[in-house]
Amino acid sequence: MRYDPLQLAALSAVLDLGSFDAAAAALGVTPSAVSQRIKALEDRVGTPLVNRTSPCTGTETGLRIAKHAEDIALLERRLSRDLSLETTEKPARLKVAVNADSLATWFVQAMVAADDVLFDLVIDDQDHSTEWLRRGVVSAAVSADSRAVTGCDVHALGRLSYVATASPTYMARWFPEGLTTEAARRAPCMVFNAKDRLQHRWLDRHVAPGIVPPAHYLSSTQAFLDAAAAGLG
Repeated sequence: MRYDPLQLAALSAVLDLGSFDAAAAALGVTPSAVSQRIKALEDRVGTPLVNRTSPCTGTETGLRIAKHAEDIALLERRLSRDLSLETTEKPARLKVAVNADSLATWFVQAMVAADDVLFDLVIDDQDHSTEWLRRGVVSAAVSADSRAVTGCDVHALGRLSYVATASPTYMARWFPEGLTTEAARRAPCMVFNAKDRLQHRWLDRHVAPGIVPPAHYLSSTQAFLDAAAAGLG
């Protein structure tokens, strides 16, 4: 099936900006024209593509097609760059799944280096980010999984080293006799979210298997740093 580029552009604009009016302003057409293009695309595909809420969101099929449109835009910009062709089009958009720690440490510098790309980031654990690729929602992912998803390439980016840390006050309170199994069962740790198993794997490897300590859930890299310095976990 071949897709009308104007219809694809309309769908991407609505999902990016959240409304038909905003999409129309960005594309330089009327809201009615945007609505007609999306309706024609929905008729062609045979399923709704946009949840007409406030803001508008994409259905599962709509998100897949919007990602296809973004991939086409990236390929066109790469071809124009390789052929040294001038272009006045707006920057292409790239949707990437990335873990919060990478975003807090090195990923922003990589974004700066790609100055002709607009980024749409999905934040997820490094052990789960490839699921977004498999579902076709993102075009790339920063992942701890070295296995390639079908249709994708894998490139080694380096490695992040995680070191167990705690404040002196925390250590004095919870581990006065050192890192014992019993103390590790009682001492609170910090977990990013329900998907984060890093602390449990560390305890399994360095203390004893099967330890499930009390946990604070802090879905912020900066909160982790602040909480550790304050003696929370």
